[in-house]
Amino acid sequence: MKRKIGLIVNPVAGMGGSVGLKGTDGEMYNRAIELGARPVTPKRTRDVLSHIRNNERITLFVAPGKMGEQYIRSDDMPFIVIGTVVGDTAAEDTKRISEEMVNSGIELLVFVGGDGTARDIYDAISSKIPVVAVPGGVKVFSSVFSVSARAAAEMIEAFVESTDLIEEEVLDIDENAFREGRLASRLYGYLLVPNVKKLLQGAKEASGISGSSVEWKKEIATYTVEEMDKRVLYLLGPGTTLKAIADELGVPKTLLGIDAIFEGKSVGRDLNEKGILALFDKYKKRKIILTPIGGNGFILGRGSKQFTPEVVKQVDRENIMVVATRDKINRLDCLRVDTGDLDLDRLLSGYMEVTVGYKEKMMVKVRC
Repeated sequence: MKRKIGLIVNPVAGMGGSVGLKGTDGEMYNRAIELGARPVTPKRTRDVLSHIRNNERITLFVAPGKMGEQYIRSDDMPFIVIGTVVGDTAAEDTKRISEEMVNSGIELLVFVGGDGTARDIYDAISSKIPVVAVPGGVKVFSSVFSVSARAAAEMIEAFVESTDLIEEEVLDIDENAFREGRLASRLYGYLLVPNVKKLLQGAKEASGISGSSVEWKKEIATYTVEEMDKRVLYLLGPGTTLKAIADELGVPKTLLGIDAIFEGKSVGRDLNEKGILALFDKYKKRKIILTPIGGNGFILGRGSKQFTPEVVKQVDRENIMVVATRDKINRLDCLRVDTGDLDLDRLLSGYMEVTVGYKEKMMVKVRC
């Protein structure tokens, strides 16, 4: 028997990432376009569809146009278009079409977007049917999301094979606070998902503020600064551990942005992809310093979309440095990458050295 599966794509999700806007809610979408942002979710959608092997067991119900229909080839699998969209898409389109799909009898809803899209889906259908959430937004912190587009395809196949279901969190991220360098979140609700834990990202954990955690960050910062080469451009990713490094240098740091250091001085703050590539034209030796997101272990692909595949490809793997406190690393089973470029993700996979204290390092597995 064929399973009826819905597909809804937020075509503007993720567009603010590469241009450093930290979201595309409201008027930020127009600003992203002005800055030269490119759509992200079409490729994510095609990646999901291309990795589904059980096509013959699925009938797709898709949203119209750029919300789903235009990414499906007629020879992939049978599909039925649900709903209508006039002009630019909006959250209300996602909610309305989700409800129409449920009323049409779908058994699983696949959506591509970020935390905002997840909230829209929750508002529309709550726990009436399970979902598979494909990471495509700038803010992807909710535990309802799969770790990658390829993992989403595996979750769809698990559903077709009748796996169990579990509830996962949908978070409400304050985009204005996020843009100001603060990660303010609250639990918004729960959605049902196929129970394949290894394919789901963990929920974002708060940064450690205990005495030991603060001391470890100080140790990491002291050692990292001692080891810095004045001939090298350093790009510091987001996070409190990276801010500790900037504090050790005595330079400013945007907590949730990308900043550049050369010869111990700030040469770029809150950079987007264009700004990073412009610095690469000037500085031929460069390194990226990252710290994993607590709870899910992502070093690339969540919260630092300015590090696009084009940027990362211009930095050799051995010039990507990872720093993290012992407590954070001990709570992770691995580090993760999800740049949107599968070949690049595979190149980055394997073991990486992680600085966890003063002259203390660990080898940690990186998975895509």
